[in-house]
Amino acid sequence: MAGVGKLLKQAQKMQRGIAAAQEALAAERIEVSHGGGAVRVTVDGHGEPHSLAIDPEFAKEGAPAVEAAVLAALREAMARAREVNQARMQAATGGFSLPGLGA
Repeated sequence: MAGVGKLLKQAQKMQRGIAAAQEALAAERIEVSHGGGAVRVTVDGHGEPHSLAIDPEFAKEGAPAVEAAVLAALREAMARAREVNQARMQAATGGFSLPGLGA
C-alpha cells in the first residue's frame, strides 16, 4: 500500500501544479499586431480575448482590409496562446498527456 500513498502524493502535487499553471495562464497576456501595428489584439494564456485596438487611420482603409488584419491578429494570438498553454500544462503534468487539460 506504500506505493498507493506515493502515487496519491504525486497526483496531489500534479493537481497543485495544474492549478498554479491555470492561474498563471489566466494572468498571462499575449499581444499581437498586424497591419504594420495598426491592429493590436491581446489574449490571455487560455486564448480569451482581452483587448482589440484599431488605429483610426487604418480604419479608413476599408472594412475588408481591417477585417483581414483583425482576423490575422486573432488567429496568431490564439495560436500563441495554445502554444503557451500546452507548454505550461506539459510542465505541470510532468509530460503526462491528460485529456481536457490543453487548449
